[in-house]
Amino acid sequence: MTVDALHGAEYAVRHRHDDVHPVPPGAGQRRATPVGAGPTPIVPADGYGRRMPLATYKDLCIDASDPHALSAFWGPLLGWESHPHDDGDSCLRVGDEVRVWFNRVPEPKTVKNRLHIDVNAGSLQPALDAGAVVHDEQPRWTVMLDPDGQEFCVFVRDKPVTQPFYELVWDVTGDADAAHRLTEWWAEVLGGSAVRDDGFSHVEGVAGLPFEAVVFQPVPEEKTTKNRIHVDVTALDLGPLVAAGATVTRRKGDGDIGWTVMLDPAGNEFCAFTPD
Repeated sequence: MTVDALHGAEYAVRHRHDDVHPVPPGAGQRRATPVGAGPTPIVPADGYGRRMPLATYKDLCIDASDPHALSAFWGPLLGWESHPHDDGDSCLRVGDEVRVWFNRVPEPKTVKNRLHIDVNAGSLQPALDAGAVVHDEQPRWTVMLDPDGQEFCVFVRDKPVTQPFYELVWDVTGDADAAHRLTEWWAEVLGGSAVRDDGFSHVEGVAGLPFEAVVFQPVPEEKTTKNRIHVDVTALDLGPLVAAGATVTRRKGDGDIGWTVMLDPAGNEFCAFTPD
């Protein structure tokens, strides 16, 4: 099993890395930006962008066996405030803005996550002290497991870290062309630019994104179960999303839910919030 990784270095370029077993394929293609810095504007050589997005990025949603514990773990790591809820769920906030939701689910984690978080950090110690364990070590990053057993990658920086949440990495079944097609789709949805790299692609320039980019990389395995991490978006109308290739699997109001559950063209779940 191989894993691709997008890593942070000194230049605005991308690099592909393999041979990271037992890290899941996809737990690691890394884009290279000035170390520890926030987003660096990049003019894509072969970018693909849309001026009018079909939806707006809202937040990230993570399934958890123990949302309160996972929220308490990720809050300090990402520099956001943990707010446990009385119903058992939790969230991370910056002021009144929710950045991450943690939802309790009955099923345990059984397969490698198809989406995972990459983190900038000064060292591994804060994650280790909070309960993470090292899963695999690579020259430029370390793959770790959070207390729920979910994979994430830490990039230790020499310079002060101002943006702990580096990027969101997304596995796509198939080859680099398949990964780029899904990159283009999400770029159109979110109004970003799709950039083809060496063996993988990424979306950048998304308004309101609290991390640098979304990376899409090819993996051999098929999606076999619901993703444990998904994105939420807001949209005025679901029609353009459906016309673009999204599928509705559960409508707003079904079971009193306040959102619509959808699938992207590759079968990845996301939730769309529309006006009442």
